[in-house]
Amino acid sequence: MQQLPSPQVLTELLPPVIFELGQRFVDSGFELSLVGGPVRDLFLGRVSPDLDFTTSASPDETLAVVAGWADATWEVGRAFGTIALRKDQHTIEVTTYRADAYDPSSRKPIVAFGDKLEDDLYRRDFTMNAMALRLPGLELVDPYNGAVDLAAGEVHTPGAPSMSFSDDPLRMMRAARFASQLGIDVAADVRAAMSEMAERIKIISAERVRDELVKLINGANPRAGIDLLVDTGLADIVLPEVSALRLEIDEHHRHKDVYQHSLTVLEQAMELESDADGPVPGPDFVLRFAALMHDIGKPATRKFEPNGAVSFRHHDVVGAKQVKARMRALRFDNDSIKAVARLVELHMRFYGYGDAGWSDSAVRRYVHDAGGLLERLHRLTRSDVTTRNRKKADRLSFAYDDLEARIVEISEQEEMAAVRPDLDGQQIMELLEIKPGPVVGRAYNFLLERRLDNGPIDRDEAVSVLREWWAQQPESTGQ
Repeated sequence: MQQLPSPQVLTELLPPVIFELGQRFVDSGFELSLVGGPVRDLFLGRVSPDLDFTTSASPDETLAVVAGWADATWEVGRAFGTIALRKDQHTIEVTTYRADAYDPSSRKPIVAFGDKLEDDLYRRDFTMNAMALRLPGLELVDPYNGAVDLAAGEVHTPGAPSMSFSDDPLRMMRAARFASQLGIDVAADVRAAMSEMAERIKIISAERVRDELVKLINGANPRAGIDLLVDTGLADIVLPEVSALRLEIDEHHRHKDVYQHSLTVLEQAMELESDADGPVPGPDFVLRFAALMHDIGKPATRKFEPNGAVSFRHHDVVGAKQVKARMRALRFDNDSIKAVARLVELHMRFYGYGDAGWSDSAVRRYVHDAGGLLERLHRLTRSDVTTRNRKKADRLSFAYDDLEARIVEISEQEEMAAVRPDLDGQQIMELLEIKPGPVVGRAYNFLLERRLDNGPIDRDEAVSVLREWWAQQPESTGQ
């Protein structure tokens, strides 16, 4: 870990707006400090885009200080002591010194304003976030040794961990997130408190848990964060399907550790993410979460066969349903839910290809069913190979190389990524002289299936095929 840059370097690194604001507060008789994450990031050698400040001024006094200087102000967080403002291109939050805590049965904090910077820092989540720079002079205030803990790569709390987590149970998720993002360990007493108080995460809203989970999965080392959630029991509550992957390994080791396999697949998927200009820019939450969750259907489908083998038939279908339910419970948006569930559902589709090969029809269906997720599916499928058998791994890799080559070849011929029936809905209605309704959809799907099976045909042949299908429909089909 780096040391805090010198005041001269900080003056050059930090935007001038910080010092302008600090001087305004001091001239008005108040204290103002840059606090929390932005200060931690300076130790890590980076300048945070977030500008968070704490002050001795009340919200009303803050508004008076910035009047005529800020381009705009917002009072949405006023009840919690926070005034947001914009100056030039900077969005800034200034919060009055606080000393808040959670009611044991409530999700909302009881807010009490304080009058000392050190007291405000004490109520913050971790020591590395309990540092401040007094403005405008850039004096470091670090009463709880955050710089030492950051240098040691350990997460500590300013006071007793149990008190910190009681005040805001989401901090337990945040500890796991920092383990992922910063590649640091969690102190033994912090880990112990997380285990003892895991149940308290239930009072936190699903949305807040979801946001921390996304940051954890998108971190540099999500395995560390997930391991921490699982080991402390937090995953039993927020991601029980992942905890359930720790299937007991039979004494003859006839099947692999599904939990460790899933974490390895996640890491291998991360390695296949592209840069910003590529098809799957990292970090890609959809790909990463699908990699973590792709085998969650295995515990429910595990069967010990008479010959001693272990099977997980249809775990892909079961897992897709489970991931939908979990993501809905965590209040994910519908597009993300559908994308992750679809990848989980399709992750086994390839495994028939390596043995028998596929017809052009099967290749078309693979691309059609993946849709806009095809590049992610390529990466998930390749990542799912964790065998130590080099010959088997090479065979699967070569087979997938061949499949991708065939997709490119057929796509060049047929524009396969945008497969449509050879006739659209309007043409179907005109040819069959029917009105909009379910029958149009059935005719459309028939033509689509034929298109996937046989490739494109010209309009005259499509009309003939449609009329032949129509002639075979019962009279009750007509409208």
